This record gives sequence, C-alpha cells and structure tokens, in this order.
Amino acid sequence: MPSAASPRTGAPEEVIITAAGAAGHHARPQVSERITVPLIRGSTRDLRRLQERTNLSRTDIVNRAITAYEFLDDKLKSGHDLIVRNRRTGETQLVRFL
Repeated sequence: MPSAASPRTGAPEEVIITAAGAAGHHARPQVSERITVPLIRGSTRDLRRLQERTNLSRTDIVNRAITAYEFLDDKLKSGHDLIVRNRRTGETQLVRFL
C-alpha cells in the first residue's frame, strides 16, 4: 500500500510506538515492544484529526486503537453484533467489518 509523504521531509509517514506517557502522567509504562508502521494517506489524515480532537499523543492513540480493535474482534468472533445508537434520535445501525 502507498504511504503518505511527510510535509517536512517527503518521507513516508510512520508511527513509532514508544512508552511515552500521556501529558500530566508521572509514571511511564514499561515498553514491551516497539514497532514502526508506515501509514496510508487516509490513516495519516485520521490520526491527525484524532490528535486535534483528543489532544492525545500518537502513541496513546495507537495503543488505544489496538486495544479497541482487540476488544471488538474478540466480541465479533464470539458471536456478538456491534450496534451504534444515536443518543439524540435513537436510530441504530449494525456495524460490519469486512
């Protein structure tokens, strides 16, 4: 898959996971593994949007994404459905991952 180029260097965008703590946290988690992941253009855009909206670091976002995906994958594989409900209207949608 193609990766997006960094606006600063022109190199492919990457996420490097380290044990950087969230702002305001004094204790740093231990690093259990470090990975480098080239991101496709859409993921790069989504990561920036998440950073702006949440004020979380890229490391925190990636760690939360992995944890959320593991939870969802476990539930879906064990026969559960993922349903999203609009609190304002009550409308529900069944979510399917392909």
